[in-house]
Amino acid sequence: MSTAENIDNSVAPLIEHLIELRSRLIKSLLAFIVGMIICFAVWNPIFDFLTHPLCTALEAGGQNCGLIFIALEEGFMVAIQMSLLGGLCLSFPFISYQLWRFIAPGLYRSEKGAFLPFLVASPFMFLLGAACAYYVITPLAFTFFLGFQQPGTLTEGPETATQAAGLLFQGSANAYLNLTVKFIVAFGLCFQLPVLLTLMGKAGLVSAAGLRSTRKYAVVGILTVAAIATPPDVVSQVILFSIIYGLYEISIQLVARMERLRLIELRRSGLVGEDEDMYGNTLNPTDVDKKL
Repeated sequence: MSTAENIDNSVAPLIEHLIELRSRLIKSLLAFIVGMIICFAVWNPIFDFLTHPLCTALEAGGQNCGLIFIALEEGFMVAIQMSLLGGLCLSFPFISYQLWRFIAPGLYRSEKGAFLPFLVASPFMFLLGAACAYYVITPLAFTFFLGFQQPGTLTEGPETATQAAGLLFQGSANAYLNLTVKFIVAFGLCFQLPVLLTLMGKAGLVSAAGLRSTRKYAVVGILTVAAIATPPDVVSQVILFSIIYGLYEISIQLVARMERLRLIELRRSGLVGEDEDMYGNTLNPTDVDKKL
């Protein structure tokens, strides 16, 4: 076979993959647009749901729940943001299915079985993190922020009259929405840590021993994330740090379990000896029991 024929044979599958990718992207985009249109029609209930933590915090302080429009078009932009967020949530299962249908033909059966649980666990962990942000963090954060309000005072005397300025919350709907979505997305992404580390462990990019040895660096990184992703109150930061560090420890156990299962499979296939690890290194008698 000539060189030109080899090039033609290699280009043809590439074109087919690009055509299929275009088809999957178009279907995903259409699903997103449909979800966006549906959510635009019911954006008020979505906005009411997202403002519930704020209303609860305001009512606890004896205030009415209300947000204002600073710009004339802000109400319309809030409705657009609600429809974008809701459309993404509605269409995400279909988009994930299209992604799976695109990559599944190129995987072996064992690879499909290994990758599919991660594809299912990722949205579940994101929703779990979003729920943690909505039901735990945002009420604490809004109570902390609203604690800086103060009533205006007027003191009258025989010679002078002084007035202290009051601080009253009159929040912008757009600013509040941006803050709330930031919390939800940040926590959802942080809860992807076990999925990411376990997938990297499955690919051999990280090991349980390596994760244990980098605990002190992980603590510094988690503290930094907690300081950035939460308001400047200690309670929220401690809660986020505790959750992410707990997920880090869970990730170590998941990677270690995966390594044990892989070692058992390698020993059954005869690729490594009973006194060797998965990399062919000889273990001490005490280490053999630990690996098993």
